[in-house]
Amino acid sequence: MNPFTYTRAAHADDAIRLAGEGNARYLGGGTNLVDLMRETIERPAALVDVTGLSGTIEETADGGLLIGAAARNTAVAEHRVVRTRFPALSRAIVAGASAQIRNMATVGGNILQRTRCSYFYDESGSRCNKRQPGQGCDAIGGFNRMHAILGASPDCAATHPSDLCVALAAFDAKVHLRSADGERTLPLTELHRLPGNQPEKDTVLRPGELITAVEVPALTAASTYRKVRDRSSYAFALVSVAAALRVEGGVVSDVRIALGGVAPKPWRAWTAEAALRGGPATARQFHTAAEAELADAVPLRDNAFKIELARRTITAVLTGLLGDPR
Repeated sequence: MNPFTYTRAAHADDAIRLAGEGNARYLGGGTNLVDLMRETIERPAALVDVTGLSGTIEETADGGLLIGAAARNTAVAEHRVVRTRFPALSRAIVAGASAQIRNMATVGGNILQRTRCSYFYDESGSRCNKRQPGQGCDAIGGFNRMHAILGASPDCAATHPSDLCVALAAFDAKVHLRSADGERTLPLTELHRLPGNQPEKDTVLRPGELITAVEVPALTAASTYRKVRDRSSYAFALVSVAAALRVEGGVVSDVRIALGGVAPKPWRAWTAEAALRGGPATARQFHTAAEAELADAVPLRDNAFKIELARRTITAVLTGLLGDPR
């Protein structure tokens, strides 16, 4: 691990000031960043600890939630309003890691965690454009069972690892940002980038910009989260689905679907939603919509199974929600 300085910010403006003094990174729970520093993949000259910033979980006037970026994942998953009104959010967090990691990890850090592609971590033995631009990508022609089938590029097929982000994407969450230039708000679906020819850039964040909170609008539809993985714990998703569904008179009046484990960012299934909205709520329609969403999927050598797995998981999750009266 390379030498670095450590400071603890008292508030958001303090954090932004401290981060502006060099090659600095904001430090939440450290469950990803510290690992990357140990592997010398991340080499910040300074860490600005932001765990003392707001970690409150507040109900908004319209029935939504405002979650401080420093909120611990466990606190969010166990919050009464999250469990009752946004069960997909709670289930996604619980599916994401061990209890010890959830106790440490923060919402802001979870959103910004980097890919768990094994080639990205193998600094001494593998080429990776995300780690070193222009180097090449050994995952494309290598063992790529876990990699992307949607949104990848010839330069990178790594998947985004966050379960929490999949649920936030389905719920139209907004990310509150602050920098020396002021404040702005972005839909979470626009925060993460597809790799294109610049896979080293994971997000559209500007230098020194800090996530201060996540806002989740009110939701009246039933929701859930399902994660398909190789084992029941400590495994990243092969495919995951966060979905919300409201049916009135047998017709889909509201539907939200986001996928994890299949793309370099949390993948909002806009095509499937458009195919379903206003139509009959049946398993056949769910299957047809899933097929439409996956029509542009491009498998690599080892992960063609993900297309059928995603199709079946979307159909099963939506069908299961038909039995939820909310």
